[in-house]
Amino acid sequence: MAPRHHGAVSSRSALVAAVRPRALAVSDVVGRATSGARMTPSFLITGAQRCGTTSMYRALAQHPCVLGPVLRKGVHYFDTDYGRGSSWYRAHFPTRWSGALAARRGGAPAQAFESSPYYLFHPLAGERIAADLPGVRLVVLVRDPVERAYSAHTHELRRGFEHEPFDRALELEEARLAGAEERLRNNPLAVDPSHQHHAYVARGRYVEQLERLEQLLGRERLHVVDSQDFFDDPAPAHSAVLDFLGLPPSGAVAFDQHNARPRSPMPEPVRERLSEHFRPYDERLAAWLGTTPSWRR
Repeated sequence: MAPRHHGAVSSRSALVAAVRPRALAVSDVVGRATSGARMTPSFLITGAQRCGTTSMYRALAQHPCVLGPVLRKGVHYFDTDYGRGSSWYRAHFPTRWSGALAARRGGAPAQAFESSPYYLFHPLAGERIAADLPGVRLVVLVRDPVERAYSAHTHELRRGFEHEPFDRALELEEARLAGAEERLRNNPLAVDPSHQHHAYVARGRYVEQLERLEQLLGRERLHVVDSQDFFDDPAPAHSAVLDFLGLPPSGAVAFDQHNARPRSPMPEPVRERLSEHFRPYDERLAAWLGTTPSWRR
């Protein structure tokens, strides 16, 4: 029985892999043709990577007034695909007719959204969001930056973007990222693989990224969720996001932790070194938040 089951799973996975590109292509053509009739996001989950963004996305998507993009949760328009143009971006979202149905069903104006964690770290994403989506609100999740770095490294190893062990990848990070922000700013359509996939430490300096967004959008349009608090007691964290978005309570919500993967323990000397590196950034983050993050309590 087991071999047939695994074979069936593999067959389904292969079928999805074969069909998905065609479905995306058809959706792109149809979406572009109807882009003027489509919703634009009222809010975005902008990061941070490996901080529970998928879990938050799926919890919010259960709300009757909340509509995600078609076929994929993360569009990556404001980071890697900005050159495709606004009609390409709008093509990913439901029609205003769908939004009207959702509003009637949920008793409040419908809100479209997406989740692209690289938006938080990309040097131009915030500026693009501020210019193209006036009034949009941003939800940002943060977690222990030491654990986030290790989780991100495991993630990139499995995806094939990383081949070095964790301690060696940390040693290489500064050289890998040297000049990356300048290159991205000087060539707005460029993509820098190391900036996107090898910023294990840099992405954990959350306060720098939040300060940049605050300057562009204002503090009142940013809502930060401590991932550990969300996973330990998800209902209050979820309710606080709904309040931030001006959405009514949605009834029962199924909370699950997605994309959690087993991995070997981090070497203790590496953990201690990273913890000391992040200490001043975490202190600044605590001042910015007005509360101590869970990993420093």
